[in-house]
Amino acid sequence: MPAEKVLLTADDIRRALTRIAHEVVERNRGVEGLVFVGLLTRGVPLARRLAERIREFEGAAVPVGALDITLYRDDLSARQKPVVRGTDVPVDLADKRVILVDDVLFTGRSIRAALDAVMDLGRPQSVQLAVLVDRGHRELPVRPDYVGKNVPSSRTEDIQVRLQEVDGKDEVVLTRSEE
Repeated sequence: MPAEKVLLTADDIRRALTRIAHEVVERNRGVEGLVFVGLLTRGVPLARRLAERIREFEGAAVPVGALDITLYRDDLSARQKPVVRGTDVPVDLADKRVILVDDVLFTGRSIRAALDAVMDLGRPQSVQLAVLVDRGHRELPVRPDYVGKNVPSSRTEDIQVRLQEVDGKDEVVLTRSEE
């Protein structure tokens, strides 16, 4: 098994999300018209945590949705029988300020798929992107608006976000592939 290096602890993740939540409120001058849309799987609990942080310090609820981008991916034909889990966005996205939330930004292809999916749900006023980790290696012109941590990485490395809601604990680890 490849060796793991912990990049973010549970406390680091908590602090990063708190900072991002404050940045979202500041940039948007409040929470009116905001909607968090998390990409399945780990973007959803991150979006819920961001909304909870904002509720704690602003006293206002921000709706949170879950977005399944499976059928929008450009590598669909290369995948074995894709599993579609379904999208659940509780509000109409038309004229809303949508904050897409994902765990790791890598090539940008998942975000391109997410943008296509969001546009099928309605025409938002704007779309912003929040990610816990930006590891570089973009193949598309995608840049996050909010980043928990920038992690320069090589293509032989893998970054795994583990969250309590999905994996039983919070941490971000880097592993190197054995060549």
